[in-house]
Amino acid sequence: MPKYDKGWVNAMEAGKKNSILIVDDDNTNIKVLTHILGGDYDILSASNGISAMGKAREYKPDLILLDILMPGMNGYETLVEMKKNDVIQKIPVIFITGLNSDEDEEKGLSLEAVDYITKPFSAKIVKLRVRNQIQIINQLHTIKDLSMLDQLTKLPNRRCFDERLRIEWKQAIVEKTPLSLIMLDLDKFKKLNDTYGHQQGDAALKTIAGIFPHAFRRPGDIAARWGGEEFVILLPNTPLADALETAEKVRTDIEDADIPRSGDLTPIKSTVSIGVNSLIPEMDSSIDMFISKTDKALYKAKEAGGNCIMQMKDIQTE
Repeated sequence: MPKYDKGWVNAMEAGKKNSILIVDDDNTNIKVLTHILGGDYDILSASNGISAMGKAREYKPDLILLDILMPGMNGYETLVEMKKNDVIQKIPVIFITGLNSDEDEEKGLSLEAVDYITKPFSAKIVKLRVRNQIQIINQLHTIKDLSMLDQLTKLPNRRCFDERLRIEWKQAIVEKTPLSLIMLDLDKFKKLNDTYGHQQGDAALKTIAGIFPHAFRRPGDIAARWGGEEFVILLPNTPLADALETAEKVRTDIEDADIPRSGDLTPIKSTVSIGVNSLIPEMDSSIDMFISKTDKALYKAKEAGGNCIMQMKDIQTE
């Protein structure tokens, strides 16, 4: 599976340990928990809620162990703020705290913490409860990866792409940065299938999927199979000029690529039509309209004979 972004790759698939963020204002507690868990997991730490939010966004740990009684923003408040952030809201949280009343535990669980461990804690209990949550997390990651993956090309599928687009869209609104979208469609794909067979059509799709990573400029760029012979590329924080450069590299790389055939048969060639659109989204902007206009540019490229690029600004007055 192409690793376009570390946030979309299961830690187990990548051959890495799962990661845990320990949040506690008492450094002794962090050291003890690190000693208990450090052999099995990669450990990060933070001493307050603000720092925890920042490290969670940057590193996207698999699990967070969160103290409640901390100066400034307490654990309850930290979890509430985490749930508001699209990037980290789904990271599971276990409270580890000296608050041991039923009311405190009920409040923690009502905020959607996955577990509640009271101090002084047992090392065995901590290890078992963390292990149980990590197993659940990895199972969910595996299910999600399979449901988000196009089985033929091993690219993210449309469902995965839609989820990523929503996240990047909101981020672009907040940061006022450009977001670019590329849509491409194989030219004369039906003829290719009719002439060489559907197996050869599948080979063309897989060949094209392998080209995308080499054209990307940033680690956050992502390509997906949109459906049939159509693909999409999302370029966060990318202005139109850079998006057009990426689109042209994709177009020429595909035009130059050899699509293998079984045996010693001569490889075949294929081309694509490409539509490009870019904007700095605002609160009243529409994702559906953004996609629709990009698709319109792609349609114009097809009308122009294929193997070319059309950008939305060239046709928006029509």
